[in-house]
Amino acid sequence: MRFDLPTPGFSFELLATLGHARAGILHTPRGDIPTPVFMPVGTLGTVKAMTADELCAPPLDARIILGNTYHLYLRPGLEVIEAAGGLHRFSAWSRPLLTDSGGFQVFSLAAINEIDDDGVTFRSHIDGSKHRLTPEVSMHIQSVLGSDIAMCFDQCPPGDAPPEIHEVALARTTAWAARCRAAPRAEGQALFGIVQGGIDAERRRRHAAAITALDFDGHALGGLAVGENLDDTYRILDEIAHTLPAERPRYLMGVGTPRDLSRGIAAGIDMFDCVMPTRNARNGYLFTQAGRVNIPNAQYRTDLGPVDPDCPCSTCRIHSRAYLRHLYIAKEILYSRLATLHNLTFYARHVRRLRDDILTSGQPA
Repeated sequence: MRFDLPTPGFSFELLATLGHARAGILHTPRGDIPTPVFMPVGTLGTVKAMTADELCAPPLDARIILGNTYHLYLRPGLEVIEAAGGLHRFSAWSRPLLTDSGGFQVFSLAAINEIDDDGVTFRSHIDGSKHRLTPEVSMHIQSVLGSDIAMCFDQCPPGDAPPEIHEVALARTTAWAARCRAAPRAEGQALFGIVQGGIDAERRRRHAAAITALDFDGHALGGLAVGENLDDTYRILDEIAHTLPAERPRYLMGVGTPRDLSRGIAAGIDMFDCVMPTRNARNGYLFTQAGRVNIPNAQYRTDLGPVDPDCPCSTCRIHSRAYLRHLYIAKEILYSRLATLHNLTFYARHVRRLRDDILTSGQPA
């Protein structure tokens, strides 16, 4: 089944289902994205330590990456990216690109001076300069960035916020979503709405109804993995994800571990992003089929075997654990490149295996 999305040139095709899990294809003007999909995070216009060619090459073969409105607005600034012709040209990335609205970063990184129903006044975490971010400003920035998929500006409360804070955030996020929907966008730019509500299932259902009524190209679950208990995260996923419209892609923002991805896919999620594979790589933690490898450990000093014998990435095909440990201890730049390539390949293959299981064992859609 193939569903046209509201933005011309975008469609979502469901191929198979297995319980709530789905396998499909998100068709975009810049290329097809098989789903479920893990999207590497390129916050500042770069997936740290990786070139665009490395991201596109098999076995990683990343079909879509992320950029971030807040960070790119502050540095290098819109005038630089606009002069370059948008983020795709600026970063030499030719495949689909999704941009976060900047909402999460404003509420988690910046020194906030004022939150009101119109938007947020904040001070930059870089130099303390004062800025104002509203739904319209966020959409303008994302229009200049020229992403294929833009995200609505939302208010993301901490996981342990009291109910009254969540209710205010829901009202603002709904109003801001409508304003984002009405704001000008770059030509051919799709827009996803974001469902908030914390760990209260009734609140999540109520907000999902309000957001999906605005007819976005896709829907995201935000405000998870922001301090709540993991059992609560999984409970909300299990109760809410599959209730989002089946004809639109579903995106779980900022989550998480390989186990989290497995649970999200089983719950009906199609798209994921997280800094974990890249950040963990730089900090010496490598994912393998046998569990996580802490490469600085002394036990790997003379280990000439690959990080993961089942992994086809060039890091595992060419280099040993001992070599990677040496690079890490010596603080050589090459370590970050090799480790990041491996972790991103692990995540990509993990999600593709789950997609193959759905296609093989599931029912045609």
